[in-house]
Amino acid sequence: MSTLTKQTLTHLDWLEAEAIHILREVAGQCANPVLLFSGGKDSICLLRLAEKAFRPGRFPFPLMHIDTGHNYPEVIEFRDRRAAELGERLIVRSVEDSMARGTVVLKSPTESRNKHQSVTLLEAIEEFGFDACIGGARRDEEKARAKERIMSFRDEFGQWDPKNQRPELWNLFNARTHKGENIRAFPISNWTELDVWQYIEREGLELPSIYFAHVRPVVRRGSLLQPITEVTPALPGDQVEDVQVRFRTVGDITCTAPVESDADTVAKILLETATTTITERGATRMDDQTSEASMEQRKREGYF
Repeated sequence: MSTLTKQTLTHLDWLEAEAIHILREVAGQCANPVLLFSGGKDSICLLRLAEKAFRPGRFPFPLMHIDTGHNYPEVIEFRDRRAAELGERLIVRSVEDSMARGTVVLKSPTESRNKHQSVTLLEAIEEFGFDACIGGARRDEEKARAKERIMSFRDEFGQWDPKNQRPELWNLFNARTHKGENIRAFPISNWTELDVWQYIEREGLELPSIYFAHVRPVVRRGSLLQPITEVTPALPGDQVEDVQVRFRTVGDITCTAPVESDADTVAKILLETATTTITERGATRMDDQTSEASMEQRKREGYF
């Protein structure tokens, strides 16, 4: 890197080099890190970056997914297959396990489990003694995430205080923690949704099929489309439509909405992404519609 000038590198080259640097910093400074891998597009990019950072050796951390039990089957199948192809250890911890232990109690059987992932995540961090969790969150996704440092400090209770973060000058990162504390590291924090799709195109990365246009039964809920599934059935009086959609992001079925689209290739998705005026989470996340502060409150409680 030091022998290269800015003129010889593309925008994606610089983003990739920064992310690889961050991954190596986590591996070098932290005793027991883990990379969160859900099978979504951002964590798929993280896996490619980890390959470039550490291959031909094994990753210096396992992969982990906090599963709500209400994830799209196409994504779970892809998650398991990709981890097996890489030959890396995949740890799965489920919100349903936390429910069985009584550490997660739903207000009703139909309540979304998405926000309760923070409990299961904190339990997994304690179980394995992880001192750093590497994730694919990006600053452009949501206002609260824009406040995050690349190395985002969490106290011994797993809580995030946006006023208690460390300076990050000249790409120098401090990932040191005391016992019980941990770091959430975001190697692609400075990437945009368009950067992610350009990287997917450049690297020829495989994705779960639901990222591409397909016909799916949905119900319109305000400005969002709710997929009709066993978890989210149609209600009396609902008008179910078969609509051509794709997912800009994937997560818990109860709160992740698709968007209308005919983009069935990465090239078409790039075109759509370049012209959209609505943020990724603003267009797709039902759980962020309650208030502008909903994500920040969940992050303070330990959410990724």
